[in-house]
Amino acid sequence: MDYDVIVIGAGHAGIEAALAASRMGAKTLMLTLDINSIGKMSCNPAIGGVGKGQLVKEIDALGGSMGKAADACAIQFRILNSSKGAAAQSSRAQIDMHKYSRYMQKLLKRQKNLTVKEDEVKRLIVKDGLILGVVTGKEKLEAKCVVICPGTFLDGLIHVGLRHFSGGRINERASIGLSDNLRELGFNLLRFKTGTCPRLDKNTIDFSKLIRQDGDCPPKPFSFSTAKLKQKQVPCYITYTNKETHEIILANLDRSPLYSGKIKATGVRYCPSIEDKVVKFSDKERHQVFLEPEGLGVCEIYPNGVSTSLPEDVQLKVLGSIQGLEKARVIRFGYGIEHVVVEPTQLYPSLETKLIKNLYLAGQINGTTGYEEAAAQGLLAGINAALRIQNKEPLILDRASGYIGVLIDDLTTKGTLEPYRMFTSRVEYRLILREDNADLRLSKIGFELGLLSSTVYHKVENKQKGIKEAAEFLRKTRVKPDKLINAKLIQLGSAQIRRIVSLEELLKRPQISIKDLKAIHRLKTGILESAWQQVEIEVKYAGFIQRQLKDVERFEHLEKIRLPFDFDYSGLSGISREIREKLSKFKPLNLGQASRISGVTPAAISLLMVYLRKING
Repeated sequence: MDYDVIVIGAGHAGIEAALAASRMGAKTLMLTLDINSIGKMSCNPAIGGVGKGQLVKEIDALGGSMGKAADACAIQFRILNSSKGAAAQSSRAQIDMHKYSRYMQKLLKRQKNLTVKEDEVKRLIVKDGLILGVVTGKEKLEAKCVVICPGTFLDGLIHVGLRHFSGGRINERASIGLSDNLRELGFNLLRFKTGTCPRLDKNTIDFSKLIRQDGDCPPKPFSFSTAKLKQKQVPCYITYTNKETHEIILANLDRSPLYSGKIKATGVRYCPSIEDKVVKFSDKERHQVFLEPEGLGVCEIYPNGVSTSLPEDVQLKVLGSIQGLEKARVIRFGYGIEHVVVEPTQLYPSLETKLIKNLYLAGQINGTTGYEEAAAQGLLAGINAALRIQNKEPLILDRASGYIGVLIDDLTTKGTLEPYRMFTSRVEYRLILREDNADLRLSKIGFELGLLSSTVYHKVENKQKGIKEAAEFLRKTRVKPDKLINAKLIQLGSAQIRRIVSLEELLKRPQISIKDLKAIHRLKTGILESAWQQVEIEVKYAGFIQRQLKDVERFEHLEKIRLPFDFDYSGLSGISREIREKLSKFKPLNLGQASRISGVTPAAISLLMVYLRKING
């Protein structure tokens, strides 16, 4: 074989896949249409967001690179939902997108066991249901495993008004032929649509009319290993559409590819174009436009909220009607793009395809949208390809392990008929799957895989030790009611104490934080601040966390009952033909996954459990 692993694509999924596989010792090749476009941020210049920030933290905890790259290139950090509980809080950062791309290119260039080539894959080499390599425009390459991460390039079709043309991104050619090959191999393909906003010249924007939004101070990094953020921080700005904007859009819907029928693919529900917003939310008098700088030392501004595929002249009118943008010059117009998607229920939770052994898919080809979702899948696909080379069991994260587990389980078990985006609301156990404890949950896995250094993992162990010491200190340390303590409690808006209480009991009060506790009583020294923060969350939400842990125990019971790969469902009595057909098609790995397949009833799961007990003695 020429290589152990070939990764097709060099976007966020491809980068994580190639880095993971090569770091785990696999001789890896990355193939890309354009080496200069590696790590390019196709859409908005930001990483993280609601539900997405958790994914980045988990990628970092497992040994991925997105979090570290974001910290090195971010120009504004914010914690979203900071006024809510820890389970709802998500990190988001504005990124110098040009620096980010350069950072990733340098990282790949330095990586041992990794070769990067500029070439287009035309078809896969498959024999007897096993991947053997790829055929490119230049050569035939053999490999033990292949990971496909094509982003929006697979038969990409760009729309600007009623004009459309082939492309994977604006001014970049699409990948033609590979999707036909996938269809010939038996994959069921879908077609999804996404879009992007026009880019504006910041020197032509009247910022005096806009609402300024600064980042958090001090900013909080993504990576658990980032000691200090060195990048200069800058503000963003907010403006709004108005009645005139909406009238311009409604008057030109006949020239919209979305409403004229030119675009037939399914679009992103949770990130709609401005046309969709105006039509579907006609009761809204205005929509927010968030002006995001694309980097330091560049003039491009991304008007987040104005994603559109309207004709160029209409885009100019729309932007000119918005306060502060009346004289804004467009550097690049917005556009919509259709691309090919493989129905994700054709994958195992390892992201290996059910049709072809040792072939893995990651990113937008699986029906997702977003950098973070792509990177998470790329990391898992790269890890599992390397584990296959090592003849080891795949890494499968379940819904109780992390947001990545929920993402992949949703895709492979439930599928998606529209571009999938991660949200905290999709996660049942979000109270115990928080940003702040991603390292505690997943770093051991990353260390055992060889993706985290012993130095980094030692810090996680120290944090765990500190949490244990801090929790014990709070439980055992008691304070007596006296004038000084009660005066401080009253000052904090909390009730006085009339008996001896533990510091843990005081911390349970909603008005009191760890910071407040330090003013009431001296805390144990030598414990990391991050450990104190963890203990505060655990104490505040103790009752809810315990209930959720019991739910996880019930969940894990079904996850542990494995189903044989070659299980013959056709002979099961007492289960409907429809359910037998679905089980045969999906080939669930365990009873938990079987229970989440649409249409599979609790009664069917009970019968399956009884049947398994019989055959297992």
